[in-house]
Amino acid sequence: MGETIAKNKKAYHDYFIEEKFEAGLVLKGSEVKGLRAHRVNLKDSFIKFMKNEPILFNAHIGRLETTHHFYGHEERGSRKLLLHKKQIAKMLKAVTRDGYTIVPLQLYFNDRNIAKLQIGIAKGKQLHDKRQDLKEKDQKRDIARAMKDY
Repeated sequence: MGETIAKNKKAYHDYFIEEKFEAGLVLKGSEVKGLRAHRVNLKDSFIKFMKNEPILFNAHIGRLETTHHFYGHEERGSRKLLLHKKQIAKMLKAVTRDGYTIVPLQLYFNDRNIAKLQIGIAKGKQLHDKRQDLKEKDQKRDIARAMKDY
């Protein structure tokens, strides 16, 4: 993995990630410029299947001032994801099962300088699971602090 552009920390808080995949994105030139400028937010984004094709919705990719308005893009537009047929079939099967969803985890440029999106098959967390995770996180922080002082 190369340079990370944006992470979706909320996804790790709200879901148990079962399996991760790497997907390509269909982007315009102005969108790639926005990615290079790190004007991306994946916080409220989600992936939905339309006609058996995975599509990323509600991911914010900011527009640069230097981009001409004619060649600009929709900042919160939908973007098609590029995956292998077997991966798409596996995800469709998981989504049709009870309680699974597909969430974007992070956006990055790979070693060949191509924008990739890491997505995961996830199951929603209950409130008590989230509280347990926060409790464990606090305990680890306290232990690390105590070890540092010791």
